[in-house]
Amino acid sequence: MVLNKLRQLHRYMRDRLLLGSTVALLVLAAVSQSLLWWMAPPPRSEDTLGPPRSGYTVTRFHAQLYDADGVPGLQIIGPWAERRDNDDSLFLTTPHFIMPSHKPGVPDWTGNSDYGWVNRRGDLMVLQGKVAMHRDAYEQTPAAELHSSNMTGWPKQNRLATDEFAIMTQGSMMLRGVGMRANLDTNELDLLHDVHGTYPPRTPSTRPRTRHHPAHPAVDTDAGHGSEG
Repeated sequence: MVLNKLRQLHRYMRDRLLLGSTVALLVLAAVSQSLLWWMAPPPRSEDTLGPPRSGYTVTRFHAQLYDADGVPGLQIIGPWAERRDNDDSLFLTTPHFIMPSHKPGVPDWTGNSDYGWVNRRGDLMVLQGKVAMHRDAYEQTPAAELHSSNMTGWPKQNRLATDEFAIMTQGSMMLRGVGMRANLDTNELDLLHDVHGTYPPRTPSTRPRTRHHPAHPAVDTDAGHGSEG
């Protein structure tokens, strides 16, 4: 009888120990999962907040863009550029840019802006903040200056557009107005409204021409008709 009692006690202790171990394992698993949820970073969202992440950044760079035929095009020089992963575009800080002339003997246009953006193909750029551009004098044509802000440019066609106030000076001639369309290859300048000009005494055949159009939003630059000389 004593032996049976010992066997029953052993079976009881074994069952209690197994039950206690099982309960302990369950509690430990629950605690571990809770710690994992608490310490793990939140799941990544598919929605991107703010600007896309940079694929890479470069400092003190000099970039040269080429067209499909390998002809050199827009040049960009600056202290900082970021390439975006989603579309391979470039975001620029205080860029200096050179828009090459497509006419022999005519100097290139150079310029600066506070910030800039260029798409992957290099055929569209946005110049943000203040924009200042310059072209050296050549032959009988004096140097030219263009000052405005927040411009959109099409480098392969050397075209520019802005809805902001713009001032063009060339020698003693000055034109200013709100909203501008310009073709730097054909020297066409279109001021949209509130246009004023100062012209020095010149022969009629060489006097610059401008056309005043009613104000409308900037969509494209095909409508430029005035010439700067």
